[in-house]
Amino acid sequence: MYIAYTPNDLFDVNDGENLFSAVDTALREGNREYCSPLKPSFCSAESQIRQQFPLKCPLRDRKRMVSWGGSMELQQTSLAFGISGGSSRVQDKLNKSQRIRHKSTQFDDNLSHEENPRLIYVNDPRMTNDKYEFTGNEIRTSKYTLINFLPKNLFIQFHRVAYLYFLAIVFLNQLPPLAIFGRTVSLFPLLFVLCVTAIKDGYEDWRRHRSDRNENNREALVLQSGKFQFKKWKKIRAGEVVKICADDTIPCDMVLLGTSDPSGIAYIQTMNLDGESNLKTRYARQETTPMVFEGGTVSGLIRCEQPNRNIYEFTANMELKGQRFPLSQSNIILRGCQLKNTEWVVGAVVYAGQETKAMLNSAMSPSKRSRLESYMNRETLWLSVFLFTMCLVVALGMGLWLQRHKDRLDELPYYRKTYFGGRSAGKSYKFYGIPMETFFSFLSSIIVFQIMIPISLYITMELVRLGQSYFMIGDKHMYDTSTDSRFQCRSLNINEDLGQIRYVFSDKTGTLTENKMEFRKASVHGKNYGSSMLTADTWQDTNIAVSRTAAPVGKSRWKLKSEVPVDSELMAFLRKELAGDERIAAHEFFLTLATCNTVIPILTRSSSSSCMDSEFYEDVEAIDYQGESPDEQALVAAASAYGYTLFERTSGHVVIDVNGEKLRLDVLGLHEFDSVRKRMSVVIRFPDDSVKVLVKGLRTLVVASRDLTDAELEEWQCMYEDASTSLTDRSIKLRQTAAVIECNLQLLGATGIEDKLQEGVPEAIESLRQAGIKVWVLTGDKQETAISIGISCKLLTSDMQQIIINGTSEEDCRNLLSDAKAKYGVRTSSRKEEGTMSAALALIIDGNSLVYILEKDLESELFDLATSCKVVLCCRVAPLQKAGIVDLIKSRTDDMTLAIGDGANDVSMIQMADVGVGICGQEGRQAVMASDFAMGQFRFLKRLLLVHGHWNYQRIGYLVLYNFYRNAVFVLMLFWYILSTAFSTTSALTDWSSVFYSVIYTSVPTIVVGILDKDLSHKTLLEHPKLYGAGHRQESYNMYLFWITMIDTLWQSLVLFYIPVFTYRESTIDIWSMGSLWTIAVVILVNMHLAMDIQRWLLLTHMAVWGSIIITYACVVVLDSIPIFPNYGTIYHLAKSPTYWLSFLLIICLALLPRFIFKVLHQTFWPSDIQIAREAEILRKRPNHVQSNPDQSSS
Repeated sequence: MYIAYTPNDLFDVNDGENLFSAVDTALREGNREYCSPLKPSFCSAESQIRQQFPLKCPLRDRKRMVSWGGSMELQQTSLAFGISGGSSRVQDKLNKSQRIRHKSTQFDDNLSHEENPRLIYVNDPRMTNDKYEFTGNEIRTSKYTLINFLPKNLFIQFHRVAYLYFLAIVFLNQLPPLAIFGRTVSLFPLLFVLCVTAIKDGYEDWRRHRSDRNENNREALVLQSGKFQFKKWKKIRAGEVVKICADDTIPCDMVLLGTSDPSGIAYIQTMNLDGESNLKTRYARQETTPMVFEGGTVSGLIRCEQPNRNIYEFTANMELKGQRFPLSQSNIILRGCQLKNTEWVVGAVVYAGQETKAMLNSAMSPSKRSRLESYMNRETLWLSVFLFTMCLVVALGMGLWLQRHKDRLDELPYYRKTYFGGRSAGKSYKFYGIPMETFFSFLSSIIVFQIMIPISLYITMELVRLGQSYFMIGDKHMYDTSTDSRFQCRSLNINEDLGQIRYVFSDKTGTLTENKMEFRKASVHGKNYGSSMLTADTWQDTNIAVSRTAAPVGKSRWKLKSEVPVDSELMAFLRKELAGDERIAAHEFFLTLATCNTVIPILTRSSSSSCMDSEFYEDVEAIDYQGESPDEQALVAAASAYGYTLFERTSGHVVIDVNGEKLRLDVLGLHEFDSVRKRMSVVIRFPDDSVKVLVKGLRTLVVASRDLTDAELEEWQCMYEDASTSLTDRSIKLRQTAAVIECNLQLLGATGIEDKLQEGVPEAIESLRQAGIKVWVLTGDKQETAISIGISCKLLTSDMQQIIINGTSEEDCRNLLSDAKAKYGVRTSSRKEEGTMSAALALIIDGNSLVYILEKDLESELFDLATSCKVVLCCRVAPLQKAGIVDLIKSRTDDMTLAIGDGANDVSMIQMADVGVGICGQEGRQAVMASDFAMGQFRFLKRLLLVHGHWNYQRIGYLVLYNFYRNAVFVLMLFWYILSTAFSTTSALTDWSSVFYSVIYTSVPTIVVGILDKDLSHKTLLEHPKLYGAGHRQESYNMYLFWITMIDTLWQSLVLFYIPVFTYRESTIDIWSMGSLWTIAVVILVNMHLAMDIQRWLLLTHMAVWGSIIITYACVVVLDSIPIFPNYGTIYHLAKSPTYWLSFLLIICLALLPRFIFKVLHQTFWPSDIQIAREAEILRKRPNHVQSNPDQSSS
């Protein structure tokens, strides 16, 4: 009866008719032992297992010596969770780029062996800790201490090569022959940057210390001297017994010994651990419960695995009074979880402090580097070449000048060989000979021209990105009201990459869809139901009418938290007094839905006033179901709507209200769903002592049952006990045990669950496609479901030619790819041929084919075909296959990639992509914690890329070019001066003016414009998605713009230097007066240059730009007012002359004139899309303007 099925597969009502038909046919033909015609792999797999491994139970007197055959794995290539060759390569790439974090979803499968378990002596921490020296419960998430903060922080900061460059500059300036600037002054720029970063890092770490201190000093009740007393968390040790009260947080990983519920059940919320808000059930073993309730001595020995990161598994045994019994994940509560709906629990500490699973999983997000920053390093290399060339020119010029005037060095300015007078008369005066002086001149030039490599750019970019992130987080249009979640910026390094995305790789379930399941159809005993669904109100009226004419429903009524539509025909069928196979099948069908799950019922009593007829319902029990998967909740809620209400669950039994009659069923064992078996089963003992195994196959799709004989039950119980107490390969042995009973099943029916699209998904995908972004869907769902969703979200359109690749071998895949390429004329250079395709192509490929393609030499074939298609759908893919597809594009193109998903199976893909986006969905927070950005809905991706991505790219691109220009124009001005002063590396500017230039005088306007400037409004960017193509064409930052900027910089520096020189060539002003004029002139010039390019003037922008000029002038006045400085009083003499003020005007006009003319000509004759859209915006704001065609305005 089993169909091969991936963990994320969900039935879609639009493509379920074929399946229902197959199920119905089987039922009508009496084929009770049914194997699906779609893929009977599980039937064969079960027989293989039984042949390969000894599954028979040994004799009773040798029960404890069950021999388990090695490791068991189902040989199904199509269902492989990973890829052997290809995935290993992908994993290597992930590890090399340090993009795989130690996540709870990616753990070490090497569980502790029985010969090396961790021994926990319950209520005896001394014996536990003395032998193994376990860590205490104190945690530390901080990076630094008072002792290591300075060296460690400096070590981290100097990982930036530019910082090492400036450290070398500072070192050179300390040498006497090279002391161009004051030795103290030369330290200021580097110290400023280091201090700002250190203060930021120190503040963040102080917050971590404060959080750790608060956490470690919390108190919990610990059993001491026979009674529970408060003890600080940090002093709790492994082996101690701790009591937790309702709503308290769990301080460490503990094995439950007892709870306030006599049955040993407890409810916990794991939101702090995995982000899931649903309550989870945990149980205390019945063997340990009396120890807590009867007040006896709390003791025992727990043998458990060594600490590991897997939060979803726990393997252990406990020995108590000579009896050994198993412990599993359902018996442990983890640090960080909260106790809910339970008065108290008592547990024994097994892992404490840094060894808890929560702390082992507390890794930071992977660090990524923006593409633009890597380009920036390329231009920095060119600036280094310019710097070296200028220093070489100065050094060679000085050497030639010294050689030419070597006999007159004592008579000329700037040099002299000996002292003229005093005690040192005749002695050598800092002259080391022409070769050494030439070499020193080269080093001195590096010091003078040091800001050619802009050290301030790094900290400026960090501050700008921080400001951009603030506005992205505060964007109300990206706030999700349904989950109360804001947009999150988890990485500040790649904001600008959002403006250059070419490929989007998306998960389906929970990303494109809501992952909120709704029971829509069912096939029961050969008949389809679901065509006559009723609304809730209509069903209630019908239900009352049925109740009055048929058997009484009872005096209580269950009210579901959410309404579930029901089929009136199926409802009437269940109310009929029928006998025989038909009625039994329907009864067992809904019993399976109600019992074969891990759902927790939450009951709340409400008044009967809300009921329609108090004659039949004296009170109402409102019931809500909490489960680990939305599909399980949907099935249990559906069973309740049809009269089979699960309202009580313990570790040993469940209680179901069947149309008013309570039915208690003993749970003998539960085989939970896993990705290998693709099914879940529960062994139930009915009140008449009959035993059945109830199974949900393919996760939720097919429902079946089987009666167990006494011999079969005994065999299974024997194996189940040994498997569940094993410390090695427990999961494998449990799968072997499940195979004993999950065969020869009687098919009861099938379920149909619908997962609706999220709001705004089709519109978002269409906008992304118009923006030139390709959207690929990578999902674990079956092919039919993926295609159906693709059509629903307008990813697939009717005019697309679908290429389907479903290969079963390497040769098959090779042929399919070659045939498709030949048929549609796909060539190797697919990017160049894409525009010439006669028809839009859509590639649909399954995970089985990808196994052969990604492992073999077919990657290039797939790349050529896939990049020629507008849409790619990858179905039934494993997590590492998703990462492999992303890497296929990332490693073969320069295009930016973005991956978006909501589950743990999307983590590898998210970390592999250039930009990773996590959805705050129904599947926990693993994807969010691994991502660079996080949001509540897929539709927000449209605004994130088209608006914020465009703005961030445009701002950062201009910011980098402007910083290169700002520093280069200052350095070139110094260069022209040095050439005019016999290559002497002297400076007309004061040391403080040179230092303050890039740190204080011109930094604030750059930051403000980088955060607030907008070339277009968000409305325009959303209305015309094609404007996003500016990022693809790299219009804001490219080599052409860099060289144009450098040429403009060269012209401006010449004007800046020579206008004052020619103006004052006949005057008697000293060099320090010229230096003051140049200092103010260069600041005014670069700010006017910036003002020419600002698109959006705000009050803060005006204050930053014009305020920067005022502050510069004020600083110059202050520096010129200090008597000990050589420039004392110069500004006061210059300011009195009209020539001084006219010089500024002439410099600004002449320096910026070529730039102004170039912009006018370019925008008039060769306008960009951005320019046209901006002019359209301006026209719309003017009254009585003629509205142009919007299509024409966004060519």
